[in-house]
Amino acid sequence: MTADDYYPHVTRRVRDFGWIEIGHDDYSRSMVRALDIGGLIWEGKSQYATLDAALQDLDTTLAAWFKAELGE
Repeated sequence: MTADDYYPHVTRRVRDFGWIEIGHDDYSRSMVRALDIGGLIWEGKSQYATLDAALQDLDTTLAAWFKAELGE
């Protein structure tokens, strides 16, 4: 299995709609963020127990975003 299989909504987001950022920086306290040309659409918690937990949170959130924004 690949990351595409585990995180299909993250894959689609990056492929078709914008990008994600993982890690801490000077501009945000979150560990993972989803962005597009208009800016930040979502940011996660400041810490996760694992990278998998962060990506699962992002994937779940993006699934809801696709449903709300695109009716999928």
